[in-house]
Amino acid sequence: MTSATQAPSAAPHPALNRPNMVSVGTVVWLSSELMFFAGLFAMYFTLRSTSSELWAMETEKLNVPFALVNTVILVSSSFSCQFGVFAAERLQPRRTGGVFALARWGMVEWFLLTFFMGAIFVSVQAYEYAELVSEGVALSSNPFGSAFYITTGFHGIHVIGGLIAFLFIIGRAFIARQFGHFEATSAIVTSYYWHFVDVVWIGLFLIIYFLQ
Repeated sequence: MTSATQAPSAAPHPALNRPNMVSVGTVVWLSSELMFFAGLFAMYFTLRSTSSELWAMETEKLNVPFALVNTVILVSSSFSCQFGVFAAERLQPRRTGGVFALARWGMVEWFLLTFFMGAIFVSVQAYEYAELVSEGVALSSNPFGSAFYITTGFHGIHVIGGLIAFLFIIGRAFIARQFGHFEATSAIVTSYYWHFVDVVWIGLFLIIYFLQ
């Protein structure tokens, strides 16, 4: 009687879940941006420590309620941005219902709302700059003016960069024949940047407008 021999089956190798390199690269880049803003914070505190009386006088010219409303607008844009990410993860580029049916909005609608709120933030900040300049607070007027405009100005440039990125993502969603994982990944990494910009502004707002 012959006995059949059965070769032992090789154990299947576990699947390797490699991180998305675009996401990893974005996180690494944002880490370098964090160091950049840390340098701006250090500059602000250094100038403030050497001109405490000037700071006490100049910060009285800041319109805190006005800036608070603008901050709420920017922070709210992070929520609309995240809803856009959820839609992108569902591979839903555009709405499937009425304009006021928010539950059926797609990535484009949520990102457009985020864009408009970000644009309002930049516009209001420009208006605040004009008001402060009219009160004698300019970039070259004193250390406070230099610190204020450099820190908030660089943040504003980053916000404008985020707005351009949203337009790019929205445009890609319209021209793409099929909205897939590549487009969704672009939307997700853009949200990383936008959330980062919002968190940085919260720190700037608390330090500049409330830390006396």
